[in-house]
Formats: sequence, structure tokens, C-alpha cells
Amino acid sequence: MDFAERYGPWAVVAGASEGTGREFAKQIAAQGVSCILIARREGPLAELAEEIRQTGVDCVTASVDLTKPDAVDRISEAVGSREVGLYVNNAGADANGSRFLDKDVQAWVDLAQRNVMTTLKCCHHFGGPMRQRQRGGLLLVNSGACYGGGSFMATYSASKAFDLNFAEGLWAELRGYGVDVLSLVLGQTDTPAYRALLAEKGQALPTNWASPVDVARVGLAQLPHGPIYNWGQTNDVAGWAPSSPDTRRARILMIDQHSRSTFGD
Repeated sequence: MDFAERYGPWAVVAGASEGTGREFAKQIAAQGVSCILIARREGPLAELAEEIRQTGVDCVTASVDLTKPDAVDRISEAVGSREVGLYVNNAGADANGSRFLDKDVQAWVDLAQRNVMTTLKCCHHFGGPMRQRQRGGLLLVNSGACYGGGSFMATYSASKAFDLNFAEGLWAELRGYGVDVLSLVLGQTDTPAYRALLAEKGQALPTNWASPVDVARVGLAQLPHGPIYNWGQTNDVAGWAPSSPDTRRARILMIDQHSRSTFGD
């Protein structure tokens, strides 16, 4: 199957208003897949949707705050009866740049709600029909923070570690049903949100960060080869991660085999 057959006819891109989310939407549309764009800000979504429609591809938008408990209900309403073959979870950055105890706890609750509960609910909502149709894809944009905690990253690292293990488990469950799952683990990436955080902290811009165009291109290419891709590294190399994606994949398959022998297929 080509891209549109495998992941169409509609894709949902959460966090589509700027940066990598915007590029994911444009590159998915370029493959002939219609897009449902989700983010808080209506203006950038409307602008991007019009740009995509100019290429002859259908596109709709929905202004949804992904930190709210009703986010998935609102996304579901926007999707309606459309058949979604690809879900891209691109929303998940940490704009706080703060130690855990120096910030009001609600900021961390909102971050965890968006990165954990909204992600979990969306994957359940869209993954079920994909499994039934035996085709589709779930692409969770992740961060190298998933591999360990640190100052200023306690909640963020924890939420991204959940996303990593969640994607690995979903990949193990869905690989026999034709549904691809990928945790796309990024390093420093040139996005407006990251630029704003660096400017707030008085930090210089990196010289070797990834571009949103490349992130979307590589992420979509790696989607059939999950469950993990570490940015800038081949899948047989650990590099800056504790272990390589190939090593983790073998471990997941071992755990999966044990789980199946315990709980059944």
C-alpha cells in the first residue's frame, strides 16, 4: 500500500499550529491524505488549513485545549464520522522551564494531563477502529527527556517516559494488525516554542538543532519501522540513549512473548 492507502483517508494532527506539527500536516497532505488540525489557537490553524486546501486536499480545524479533561470529546466531535487512518500526537513541549517546586502545581497537572491522559485517550479512540480495519498509524512525537529525569524536567521527563513505554506496548499489541506505532524521540528542534523558551532564559540558539521539515519527513518515513526512532541515529546505535532502538525492540518482543504466555493472545 502507498501512504494514502495505509494511513488515509484522514489524519488527525494534534499540535498543528506551528513548528513540527505544521510540517507534519503539510507533508501528510502532500501525500493525498486529508487533515484534521487540532490546537488551541484558531488563527494559525485557519491559515494552515487554507494553505492545504489550495493544494486540493480537504482540511478541517478545531480549536481544542489539550490540557483539559474534555479534550478528546471535543476532538471526537470535530472528527465526526470521518475515517481516521493516522493520528499524530505532536503537542507535548514544556514551556515552563522551571524547577518542580518553584511553579504552581496546576502547571504540572496540565502538562501531565496533555502528555499522558489526552495522549492515552486519543490513541484508544483512534487505535480501536484502526485495529478493526487492520491498517493505520499512531505517531507520538517524543523527547530525549524520556530516557531520564533531571532538574527543571521532573514532570516533563516523567510524562515523556510514559509516552515511550506506552508506544512500545501499543506497538507490541498492534503490530499483528497492520497498525504502525512509533515514538519519535527528538533532541533539540527549531520550533517557535523552543525559541521563545531560550529567549526567556537568555540562552543562545543552538547551531545543530533539527528543522521541523526534516523531523516530519523522517518521522513519517520511520513510522512503519517502530516502535522507536532516536533522532539523528541509526536504529542499531544507542548514541545518547541508554540502548539502541533495535535492542529495545528485542526486549519488547521478549516481554511480549512472556505476556502472551501468561495472559493468552
